[in-house]
Amino acid sequence: MPAENIEARGHLIDSGDLQAILTATVEHGASYEILQFDVGRTNEDTSRLLLRLHADTEESLAHLLEKLSAYGCYVEGAADALLRPADVDGAAPEDFYSTTNHRTDVRLGGGWVTVGNQRMDAAVVVEQGRPVCRKLRDIRKGEVVVCGLQGVRVMPDVQSRERPSFGFMSNEVSSERRVETAVARVAEMMRDTRGRGGRIAFVAGPVIVHTGGVEYFCELIRLGYVDLVLSGNALAVHDIEHALFGTSLGIDLRSGHPVEHGHRNHMRAINLIRRAGSVAAAVESGALASGLMRACHLHGVPCILAGSIRDDGPLPETMMDLVAAQDAYARALEGVEVVVMLSSMLHGIGVGNMLPSWVKVVCVDINPAVVTKLSDRGSTQTVGIVTDVGLFLHQLSVHLA
Repeated sequence: MPAENIEARGHLIDSGDLQAILTATVEHGASYEILQFDVGRTNEDTSRLLLRLHADTEESLAHLLEKLSAYGCYVEGAADALLRPADVDGAAPEDFYSTTNHRTDVRLGGGWVTVGNQRMDAAVVVEQGRPVCRKLRDIRKGEVVVCGLQGVRVMPDVQSRERPSFGFMSNEVSSERRVETAVARVAEMMRDTRGRGGRIAFVAGPVIVHTGGVEYFCELIRLGYVDLVLSGNALAVHDIEHALFGTSLGIDLRSGHPVEHGHRNHMRAINLIRRAGSVAAAVESGALASGLMRACHLHGVPCILAGSIRDDGPLPETMMDLVAAQDAYARALEGVEVVVMLSSMLHGIGVGNMLPSWVKVVCVDINPAVVTKLSDRGSTQTVGIVTDVGLFLHQLSVHLA
């Protein structure tokens, strides 16, 4: 029978990867023999597993190896990665290796080299001996691309040792009764991150405005807990609408009642900013005297707005070139340690796809399906808090103040 020795290293027991590897092997119709298993003796030590796999055919064995690579398995004594030159701009060779968001090494020159700019759904290009993730559209003819699974190893349990302190809820999505505890833990995590100079990003939707959370979000900005805001045109428009007219989507946020002709207010807000030339110009002139966008400008917090086909206006700052907006998001997220997503499913999932798995992600939404969608698309490090975003921001600002 075709056979192969594979190796896996990491926190294999507490991450559940050991059980997953053995279960996947049996379910695939193959068999295994544990040749060696060295268990880490402390909570900092990793374990090492050496396994011999047997399958009915070479093809079946190859499929099994591909499946197990997601758990950090690689062929023992692996040869260097297979490299092929790209033959056209904007595409890779047909058998290119498609990345995950987990820390990845590529074997080059007989040694393992860590892939840079780790993200999911990319190719790996080798530049001057250094492998880096590259979007397919950015590959150029002649660049050397890693192909197949040979000489590639994945470490999926990078943050398993941090998970008990970060995963402060037993389930992926918390229930309402645990919100206060969860907020306290998020505040503690943000305080620790800022204390060591780490960066915190927020992915925010217009629900912040609708639920009355702008005041509390501005407080977080003033306290220095917001290093980056990623959103779309709607958040900025409704924030400015609220600052100018006290409404959001034409609803008076104090009384909760619709205002006559209030449906026009967001267009009036867009028009005022476009006449001023930019949000920054409106702030400097005094035309925009409050709100989240003003706070970002005054405190030097970058706010990148990625537009969509449904946007009114849009505001001058909104990036309507999708590729340019994706690249701007990706550049801004470099070095970010914590991302808090506030009721913005589309932008949240988009950002999740750009993050390596060791970045901590907190998703706050009244709809638990949003967190589920994030996990289903590979952002398994996400912790969910199911609650009203305005309430969450209020409690978080109180804790951090």
